[in-house]
Amino acid sequence: MTTEPTAAVNDGLGLDEAVKAATLSTPEYRQCPHPYYKVLREQAPVVRLTPRHGVDTYLITRYEEAHAALADPRIGKDMHEGIDLYHALFGDACETLDDNLLFADPPRHTRLRHIAKTAFTPRHVKDLRPHIEELANELLDRCPTDEPVDLMKAFALPLPVMVICELLGIVGVERTEVLKWFSVVTRSRFSKDMKDDLVEAEHWLRDYFTEHIRCTRANPTDDFLTVLVQTRHEEEALTDDELVSMIWVLLFAGHKTTTLQIGNSVFNLLTHPEQLRALQEDRELMPQAIEELLRYEGSVETSTFRYALEDVEIGGTVIPQGAIVQIALTGANRDPEKFPAPDTLDITREHLQREHLGFGFGPHFCLGAPLARLELEICLTALLDRFPDMVLALPDSDAGDWLKGPFPAFRGLEKLPVALDPSRTVDDWTAPAR
Repeated sequence: MTTEPTAAVNDGLGLDEAVKAATLSTPEYRQCPHPYYKVLREQAPVVRLTPRHGVDTYLITRYEEAHAALADPRIGKDMHEGIDLYHALFGDACETLDDNLLFADPPRHTRLRHIAKTAFTPRHVKDLRPHIEELANELLDRCPTDEPVDLMKAFALPLPVMVICELLGIVGVERTEVLKWFSVVTRSRFSKDMKDDLVEAEHWLRDYFTEHIRCTRANPTDDFLTVLVQTRHEEEALTDDELVSMIWVLLFAGHKTTTLQIGNSVFNLLTHPEQLRALQEDRELMPQAIEELLRYEGSVETSTFRYALEDVEIGGTVIPQGAIVQIALTGANRDPEKFPAPDTLDITREHLQREHLGFGFGPHFCLGAPLARLELEICLTALLDRFPDMVLALPDSDAGDWLKGPFPAFRGLEKLPVALDPSRTVDDWTAPAR
């Protein structure tokens, strides 16, 4: 088994430095937060930060406290309730898109989640397998084997995009336009210089989703979106505004996190060849491997924003009413008190599915977890079946710098250069040592 090479870096790191790095989200922290989370877990598992947005924030890094906070009813999600934290954190743009179950508390959250859950039944997810397998193989058919390929661009990104867009009935030219404006929102969300672009993108997406919902009502089928439009909870259906924000959050969560997780998983298997061999030799390890890859390097680094509805004591620290609560899922998943040798990737670990926090915990546990697991299984199986000798197409010395792309709140790759069949790759490329 191989230990994360950067996990032991900065053993002399002090608490003040760790707090400062987490507060400012420094490049070193973004590159690899594990050493900083290690210090915080040991010395300040619930620590006060003062980020640039100016709202006091408490970061939780230890598993026990993180697990408890995710299910604590005293910690809310509705940023408009009581103290208006939404505008302090996000400004005025995207308010319509963000009016979804991620920013809701009971009883509204209960209704929204019940309706959304009807579209994510185990049967619905299971029925998607043949089509996702077909899409995965079609994408891999297009990948060159005589030169390195960027697996993020060629495979990890388009597959989840295709799946979630087809579920939502967004196809053809419309898909290209939706993804273009979606990209504008994700690029400009926290940029003051791109505020006009953000407003334009939000308006375009809101208008498109509204018309898409109208067409679905007029021409219902048996698809995912029709289920959302027609399902009721206690005789109450989703309003048009709620459906718009539901489509937005499903589109966002349904592809970004899965895309990054596919990349993380492939990268970590390729940089831990003994684990890759074990999985190749025993495919029955696949379910355990997926859970361990989610624990070891999940695509969601910190939970979505929460805030204290009242003074809340967690881990001996009082979080005052109105303070933001952020939960470092990545930090909790490397807690040695919960997971022995946490910086070691070990696909033979058992009983992880209900223990790691890769999909969160509590009332806001990820609804799309079954679909994400299915897509991961299909992607890894297809790659191992078709390209058992694939290797990273970069020197070993550079490998540690590739995983940690600059995605706030997320962990993932911008690029993943891979030689799918090193024996056929052109002569001017040299495979890294293994």
